Amino acid sequence: MNFDARVLVLAATDDRVGALAAGLDALGWRTVTAHSLDAGEATLKDFPLEAVLIDADQYSTHALSRLRAAAEPRRVPIVVVGLRPDHATDADLAMSTLPHPAQAALRLEQLVRAAIAEEEFRLRVTTFAARSIGLSPEREDDTPLRVLAAGVADRRFLALSNTLTAAGAEVVAAPTPYTAFDYLHESAFDAAVLWGADDHAPALSIASGMKRNTRLYHIPLMLYLRGKNEISLSELFNRGFADVASADTPEMETAERILSLARAHRRHLTIRKALDSVRSLEVMDPATGLFTPEIFAAHLARVANASRARKRPLSVCVLRVRETEAVTWARQGGWLDRAMPQIGAMVSRLVRVEDTPVRLAKEVFALALPATHGQEARLAAERIAAVIGCTAFDAGADRSPFVAEFDVGSAEMRHGETAGALLERASADLFDKIS
Repeated sequence: MNFDARVLVLAATDDRVGALAAGLDALGWRTVTAHSLDAGEATLKDFPLEAVLIDADQYSTHALSRLRAAAEPRRVPIVVVGLRPDHATDADLAMSTLPHPAQAALRLEQLVRAAIAEEEFRLRVTTFAARSIGLSPEREDDTPLRVLAAGVADRRFLALSNTLTAAGAEVVAAPTPYTAFDYLHESAFDAAVLWGADDHAPALSIASGMKRNTRLYHIPLMLYLRGKNEISLSELFNRGFADVASADTPEMETAERILSLARAHRRHLTIRKALDSVRSLEVMDPATGLFTPEIFAAHLARVANASRARKRPLSVCVLRVRETEAVTWARQGGWLDRAMPQIGAMVSRLVRVEDTPVRLAKEVFALALPATHGQEARLAAERIAAVIGCTAFDAGADRSPFVAEFDVGSAEMRHGETAGALLERASADLFDKIS
């Protein structure tokens, strides 16, 4: 049994999904195969798997129900391969043809992160309820999903737009990259589909521009190919496309995949708004809107217990303003205190929706990162520190702006370890690096 496996593959044979499983293995999404539903259930109960991939031959509503129950209390996304989306509506994702491994890995990442965000939201509801504060989900926007269709009109592209419209979506056509960005900056979209046409350059230009814009970065993108084998699929997914529809994919399935991306994106934004709404509560840190040490301690204990029950990792990182000559001067002049609310706001925006940021002390922040191993958590904290370290803060008329760099410590929860001990180890790791 592969203890590093992340994905359960349920298939009677390897004929259809064997190549996909091998590709996922190579991309770090290690798989373990079960040839029967009973074996799949047992594997989900015994091991910390994050997702399920089902061959169409093994699909049934009953099978999905049993697998979801076996994974409890984990929320495990289920992907069905070999069935059209309208034939497997109870799956998190269904694809009639075998996806490229890079494509499958990207969609698995999105689905797993969304599941973890849902788990975290439920935990925060409980944490604030213990303080008699009701944290209810933001009302999800019930207006039609808005999809940007960018590219010169073509028969197939028009057919796709018509299919999306028939499904209830609002489709906005943009024939050029310039008009696409005009629309993107003027109003909100839930997804975008870009037409590959004879020349991929316009679509790649739009994708590149969106991934450089913090407001547009998370809008899911699909590339609709004109023909076969026009460009490396691995390259496309590395450029930020969430999905690629080949030329022989039926319009109905392509439309359903776009709408699935759009619905997931809108749900993600709804959860983010709900989680961000706590920033204005009186119990939060008044200067930064982050968790206070007291609420963070209670929530971290809850997250730690849930992580053990769900067989998920948990890491904590601590970031402390590094002592430099510029920081010492800024502190003495009161400029560092004035910058801390902005720094705290940056921390809250740079973490993932499921991460919990806290202001532990005047110049110390910490992050609880659920479902994250220690090395990944350290890299995330160092990226946050790097972004803040590139920002100049006002130091008065007589001095140049100063930058705030951070020292970082991290720790991953060990078996039987308490939340308090985990935070202490992360803090100790920080001071070990300073000394």
